[in-house]
Amino acid sequence: MSRGKGKGEEKRDPAAEAFAEGMRLVKANPALAAVEFDVCRHEECRLAPRDGLVVVDSDADLHVHPHRLAEPTAWAWALAHAVLHLGFGHVPAAKGERVQPDRFDLAARCVVVNRFLLSFTVGETPEGLPVSYPDGDEEQLAARWRRDGLPPAYERCGTAGAEPDQLLLRWNGWYGAPPDHQLAFAAALTRTVSAAMDMAGGRRDSLDGAVAPRRPWQKALSWFVSSYPLLGGIAAGITLVADAELARAHGISVAAVNPEAGEIYVNPLRQLDDEEWRFVLAHEMLHAALRHGDRCGTRDPYLFNIACDYVINGWLVEMQVGTMPEGLLHDPVLAGLSAEEVYDRIAGDLRRMRRLATLRGKGVGDVLGAPLGPPGTHVDLDEFYRRGLGQGLDLHQRQERGYLPGGLVEEIRALSQPPLPWDAQLARWFDEFVPSPQPVRTYARPSRRQSSTPDIPRAGHYFPPEEIARCTFGVVLDTSGSMSHTLLGKALGAIASYAEARDVPAARVVFCDAAPHDAGYLPVTEIAGRVRVHGRGGTVLQPGIDLLHRADDFPPGAPVLVITDGWCDVLRVRREHAYLIPQGARLPFTARGPVFRVR
Repeated sequence: MSRGKGKGEEKRDPAAEAFAEGMRLVKANPALAAVEFDVCRHEECRLAPRDGLVVVDSDADLHVHPHRLAEPTAWAWALAHAVLHLGFGHVPAAKGERVQPDRFDLAARCVVVNRFLLSFTVGETPEGLPVSYPDGDEEQLAARWRRDGLPPAYERCGTAGAEPDQLLLRWNGWYGAPPDHQLAFAAALTRTVSAAMDMAGGRRDSLDGAVAPRRPWQKALSWFVSSYPLLGGIAAGITLVADAELARAHGISVAAVNPEAGEIYVNPLRQLDDEEWRFVLAHEMLHAALRHGDRCGTRDPYLFNIACDYVINGWLVEMQVGTMPEGLLHDPVLAGLSAEEVYDRIAGDLRRMRRLATLRGKGVGDVLGAPLGPPGTHVDLDEFYRRGLGQGLDLHQRQERGYLPGGLVEEIRALSQPPLPWDAQLARWFDEFVPSPQPVRTYARPSRRQSSTPDIPRAGHYFPPEEIARCTFGVVLDTSGSMSHTLLGKALGAIASYAEARDVPAARVVFCDAAPHDAGYLPVTEIAGRVRVHGRGGTVLQPGIDLLHRADDFPPGAPVLVITDGWCDVLRVRREHAYLIPQGARLPFTARGPVFRVR
């Protein structure tokens, strides 16, 4: 026996349930929910479409047949289509006699609404509608179709089937002035877009207005973007990574920065107030923008990091940017010194200095050399940091935001000039220390180029023989097994081209591995082409330099160029000299001459 329905149980209405679900989907959209409308859904509704879903009139009533069956997503799309007619001003409320839109206006307005719904998805687009629509607003489309004819594909793009889905009625004025649905929709759409941007930036959890609580480090970064122009450009391009597990795994006590990845890593478990987080983020941004990791050179990385901390913290205290957290490095005695000068002062007491702590922790630097996480694609970081600090300084001074420490301004101005590449620096070194012989004008050797006027004496040019001996240089070449063929090729090629440009007839070449191998004077055209490299054993370069010091045929004023990969002994060169080493390599001693880093 089948179980019958209870006396008080109501019969299900699938049509009403589907419509209610479609209405819920429309109301979930904040922009559509801001447009006020009523639904006329009863048996006596004479304006409900016979073979469609919705008709909208200028009184903001949506006419729907109560027994029409459709999927909830189809109802949502049709209702959104009708509400957008109100929001776009297609059926405005107005007093007096109303003229109904013709078929061209109806089609043009439906095309504009459907085109908008392709990117403002609500529900599901019905089958049979076009997937693309022509450009232009309602008036342009209607005028074009009146002139050229209405395409059949756009004739039935509304929600009432073959009937018009828009109806203009006379506003009787019983309820005051006619409502402006277009203005309400525009304001709501603006709020929705703003909320979507806040949600994308992590400041909201959803579009319904729920705002996620902003962390103090996020507030500090936003403050730099909005209120501190000196570092605002840098802050806009910096990514904050607040991950407790990552901070624990890498021993980050408060914060650290990776300039190459453009990321600042903060420990979210560290309790600091907003002013202290401003100080911390400014500290790390200055580390990155002033390229302290690249400026370390052959110095101890941790001690140079300590020196930079003293300088940066002194600047921030002087500029009153935030509040310095307790325990950071600050010494007023070091005010006005550069990071390099501070390093020279503190390098004498290594035991005490290694007990000092950076923002990352005790005994470790807060300027990281590699990103903590998968590598990404980044812009030219040198250009980004130079441009950000340079523009920030100009804006800071233009807005008269206060005085800045002279050392900071000097370093920012220096960063505005990009460094010369290694080959240009090498060319300048050749110009300074390998002088090209200059011709001398003399009437003792008359010029023969003026054959047309032989009676007029003109001076000739000749090269004094005493200049020839000075125009040379020595090359001490590391030929150990660790030397890269790429470095050898680039260095020797650059030396040969610059020497030939300076009219150097020959250069003294010494190959060094476990012992020196004197190749004698080689023509500069053969240095890069037909030089036979001897050795490939260990790396001992001092005997090769001593060989040039003792050589009677090597001029005392000629400079020496040492090419090595940095894995060598401590060198003592008692004449003008320079070093060519690979990018990223370091010499095991403090170089007295310039160091060119080959990229």
